[in-house]
Amino acid sequence: MACIAIGLSGCQLLPSGGGRADRPGPRTPTSAPQTGAVAPSLIGQQCLAKLGATGASFSPLPNAYDAPGCTRIDTVSLSDLRGDAGRFGIANIGPVTCQTASTFAGWVRYGVDRAARAYLGSPLARIETMGSYSCRNVAGTSRRSAHARAEAIDVAAFVLEDGRRISVIGDWQGGNSDERQFLRVVRESACKRFGTVLSPDYNAAHADHLHLEVGDSSFCR
Repeated sequence: MACIAIGLSGCQLLPSGGGRADRPGPRTPTSAPQTGAVAPSLIGQQCLAKLGATGASFSPLPNAYDAPGCTRIDTVSLSDLRGDAGRFGIANIGPVTCQTASTFAGWVRYGVDRAARAYLGSPLARIETMGSYSCRNVAGTSRRSAHARAEAIDVAAFVLEDGRRISVIGDWQGGNSDERQFLRVVRESACKRFGTVLSPDYNAAHADHLHLEVGDSSFCR
């Protein structure tokens, strides 16, 4: 699976104060990570069954506590996702909670692949991300980012079966009308599934990706 090295850009957990971006903050000194056996909770087991029913390829990961507020609980490693008529690769993604993976799988199949075929005339082949889990704070605060709980994914680009690559940084404003419309449609689709979705319309820190975060909140921009 193709994997491009893209530097992580900051994401914000939720709008707060001046809308500062969730860039890496100071890490809290800690001892070696505490890692447990692969023993998901009951809710985690139910989620794994739901994720498996989507046709996703994944592996459950051990629970880990890397630092205060930095946890990987009921997480999985995603290999690829299933669509209506094919499979989609995922580049550069790290551990994500099962709930995040399940929400992501539904969005990719129903919100992204179908939009790609409708607006761009080609099925989706691969999604390029800028990562998921990262033990860090929301910049300028002592509050942990959703990335510190493996509850967020940053999406940078979409590669189609016909070879075209639609990137957030290059095509949100610079693409043709169909490409721009596609990116906004997938953003709006994400807003129906994720609690927080941040795009280039939010601030400059998100000019190169869509920040997708599960949760009970409802913020889309």
